[in-house]
Amino acid sequence: MMGKVYLVGAGPGNAKLITVKGWECIQKADIVVYDRLSSPRLLRIMKPGAEKIYVGKKTNRHTMKQEDINQLLVDLALAGKKVVRLKGGDPTIFGRVGEEAELLNHYNVPFEIVPGVTSAISVPAYAGIPVTHRDYASSISIITGHESPDKLNRAIYWDKVTNATGTLVFMMGVANIGYISQQLIDHGRPKDTPVALIRWGTWAEQDTLIGTLENIEAKVIENGFRPPGVIVVGEVVKQRERLKWAEKMPLFGKRILVTRARTQASDLVDRIEELGGEPYELPVIETLAPVSLETRNQVKAALASMERYDWAFFTSVNGVDYFFRHLEELGLDIRSLSRARIVAIGPSTKEALRRKGIVAEEVQGSFQQEGLMETFEHELLAGQKVLLPCGNLARTWLPDRLREKGLEVSLAYVYETVIPDEQDDEIIRLLKKGKIHAVTFTSSSTVTHLLALLKKMGDTDPVRLFDKVHVVCIGQVTAQEAEKAGLSVSIMSEKATMESLTDALCKLEDKVTAI
Repeated sequence: MMGKVYLVGAGPGNAKLITVKGWECIQKADIVVYDRLSSPRLLRIMKPGAEKIYVGKKTNRHTMKQEDINQLLVDLALAGKKVVRLKGGDPTIFGRVGEEAELLNHYNVPFEIVPGVTSAISVPAYAGIPVTHRDYASSISIITGHESPDKLNRAIYWDKVTNATGTLVFMMGVANIGYISQQLIDHGRPKDTPVALIRWGTWAEQDTLIGTLENIEAKVIENGFRPPGVIVVGEVVKQRERLKWAEKMPLFGKRILVTRARTQASDLVDRIEELGGEPYELPVIETLAPVSLETRNQVKAALASMERYDWAFFTSVNGVDYFFRHLEELGLDIRSLSRARIVAIGPSTKEALRRKGIVAEEVQGSFQQEGLMETFEHELLAGQKVLLPCGNLARTWLPDRLREKGLEVSLAYVYETVIPDEQDDEIIRLLKKGKIHAVTFTSSSTVTHLLALLKKMGDTDPVRLFDKVHVVCIGQVTAQEAEKAGLSVSIMSEKATMESLTDALCKLEDKVTAI
């Protein structure tokens, strides 16, 4: 059966700047063939079992020649695969999509071109530069700047291009900035014409350099300004001082490693993005329904007579979700728990119960097991019966304290926590290059699992990778686990909430090398 190829524009870098259709194509793909300028986060939405193939290019260093990429797409489709060819920006603007599509057409392979948000417009926008403006420019030219000067001289009619439009945008031209500037001056642009260079636009590394045609080359050399970048020439550059917005956001320039469970949508990720940061999600926990017959029988026994419980303590969102899965599987009714007082540790857990139609009592103060004992200390009486749905790696502190007070505790290990089968070379590279500003931990298991996962990926001393990374923890217990593992904790959030954690992130000073 013939497959199909989707030639998808990934946008300028920020994962959320891809189109909805592009996002959907990635989710459905059997194989994603991607470039260097595609966000690693987009690869995380691939379906389980899908394959990813890197064919990215750097200056004078190509992982795979363009002709070989073209043929690869054909071969994969002929093998019956649904393929996404993921390209930075828009595939039709210097993306060589024409060559790829032409060969696909030659072999009668079905394909679609899915437009993307081009870097020519979006990167200047993130630097506060609109490429058109009623008072400064009513037209724009998008020009390649990537080829050698000899080739550019043959490909570009400088006498016509120089003054053809109000704004000139050169793509991938940082290495040729001196040649480009001189050509524009020689063909009639004033030496004091404003110029902006924006590198890694919409990424955490976004950096902007402002000058004029006369001095921009010297500034590039002085500042060590390197590709990849977009060059904007024209009076619209003057708008930056009034319109720059990204740099004013509290987490601008910060890439934050978010450790989480594979299946959990993260409020923390959304909050980081709202504050201008770049979250890097790494699943370090995978939750599964209990596998062993012994554990399943233990859960069944704990839930068999729910009408006898005086208390039901839920310590996590996962505990809530899996508890209700077991109720459905066993054909049980939540109304059997009507006699019990239902308590949630933390607002997220309370919200998870609310979505199930249960308004739980909430722990006051510390959203930890210790806080539960403090909140209900005088109401927890000897002889009372407690149901405690939790994971197999849950802390034993709470059931131990309850039993010491004479309460009868029934543990129900409603889920198991394991380390995902994950291979992410990009996170190792980012950590080694000092490109991660902070890492967040929301539980003790995220600490131990992250370090174990990095070892599994091949790093023999993962603690060393965090020497220049802020370690930010929710709660004292998580912080203690991090310190025990050898990590240096920078800050502990005041409350065990995502809002409090992001507040802590905003207070951190730079610890990593300049990015």
